[in-house]
Amino acid sequence: MQIELIDTFLDLCETKSFNRTAERLGVTQSTVSGRVRSLEASVGVKLFQRSRSGTALTTQGLRFEPHARSLRHDWVTAKNAAQDTALAGVTMRIGIQHDLVGLDIKTLIGRLRDILPDTAFLLEADYSIQMCSDLIFGKQDIAILYSPQIQPDLYFETLGDVRYVMVSTQAESLATVRKENYILANYSASFANAHAALLPDLTHVSLSIGQNAAMVDLLTSLSGTAYVLEHSAKALIASGVCRRVMDAPTIDQSVFVGVNVRNRHRAAYRKLIKTLHEQYPSQQAHGRARPERSGSNETSALSGQKP
Repeated sequence: MQIELIDTFLDLCETKSFNRTAERLGVTQSTVSGRVRSLEASVGVKLFQRSRSGTALTTQGLRFEPHARSLRHDWVTAKNAAQDTALAGVTMRIGIQHDLVGLDIKTLIGRLRDILPDTAFLLEADYSIQMCSDLIFGKQDIAILYSPQIQPDLYFETLGDVRYVMVSTQAESLATVRKENYILANYSASFANAHAALLPDLTHVSLSIGQNAAMVDLLTSLSGTAYVLEHSAKALIASGVCRRVMDAPTIDQSVFVGVNVRNRHRAAYRKLIKTLHEQYPSQQAHGRARPERSGSNETSALSGQKP
């Protein structure tokens, strides 16, 4: 199997540059050219057109591209299956957004084992862009993520939401939040957009963090004001490290599941997706938190007050 011919073709589809593809694959430009010629000879058509303006797919190349993606995905899946040495015989590789690892992961693992008892699970924490790439290349089977990257090979469903709230070691209200001590959360593009719309005055600051666990560590070891996941906020408040900024808006982050389109309708994947819908329910279904209502149990817990 000369799968490197397919890999080179698909990388060149993305870069549109023989030089760039050579750099990315760690080979010479002549090697890239040779692989393209070999592939074109195998399929019997010209796949790329080179000109002064760059490299572009021919009509035949455009037709070949989706089939090349399928070939690569099937190859990686077949290789992984042949190399699988798990006791259960089948391994399901699941990517999960970094911030979601600490969010009741024990319950998730229990649910997965209940629905697929003969499957071994490999969970890897990562960021959305990398997980989408791994789904395309067949390095992961399913991904739980914040930011879907729309690709022809990928299918996504919205699972639900997680909630971020503002806590502080200093401030009790937005009016007392000091910009120089504000740590900007950059958990996803959608979170950043929502934050910019709600709090434009706190968008341009000197420090930004892209992971909830790192934000919690920073608030614990130093001081400041920031958005953290709701369950992290409760822990920080209970420990006396932070207090809730009561008039700050909550920001809900949507959670998605992604799979390769070739696996979308397979029974095991549908079971997994159904279970993930139960794991990450929509905040809308439970009603939005209203910080000004201090009588609710949820708000009381976040503010450090007894209900």
